Amino acid sequence: MLRGIPRIFINTSGVGLIPEGTNISGHNARPGDKIIISGTIADHGITVLTQREGMTFKSPIQSDTAPLNHMVREMIAASNQVHALRDPTRGGVGTSLNEIAAQSKVGIKIYEEALPTREEVSAICELLGFDPLYVANEGKLLAFVGPDHAEKVLETIKGSEYGKDACIIGEVVADSHGKVFMKTRIAGTRIVNMLTGEQLPRIC
Repeated sequence: MLRGIPRIFINTSGVGLIPEGTNISGHNARPGDKIIISGTIADHGITVLTQREGMTFKSPIQSDTAPLNHMVREMIAASNQVHALRDPTRGGVGTSLNEIAAQSKVGIKIYEEALPTREEVSAICELLGFDPLYVANEGKLLAFVGPDHAEKVLETIKGSEYGKDACIIGEVVADSHGKVFMKTRIAGTRIVNMLTGEQLPRIC
């Protein structure tokens, strides 16, 4: 495995998807980095929950399970300013952002209105009392990219079959070390803490 590279970004054959020496670990987020999510959040966890409980809705809910290897290779080829990558599985986006904030000793600011969530998934989360930020994803990635290259990397992700709904959801800030906070739709500020207690729905 390459230094600092999560297993999800390595071929099962052991051949790296990115050049030797590239480090995209959670310790490398830098102030000014833009944060990109490769698509809508909470799809997988809500799909698992509804299937287990036999819940049916007019709009179909589908898992986001997808291979990300080609997308990652294209991102790295497009820019040398991809500083950190993370797959927000257990604990969802909220937990992954907190882990990176702590590892990199930076603050993270995200925007509620920028978070891509399918309408039907949002409705189910509201109905059942789940926060989409903490629901598991299976085919999404978070990318921390230097501000001058963020749009280029975003367009590269959108060019992938599995990244059409990608968007920038926030940025890294120099203060608030280890903290994640969200600007809400009503212009307030909410602290996004680590997930505490048992994750529901549990996926594994």
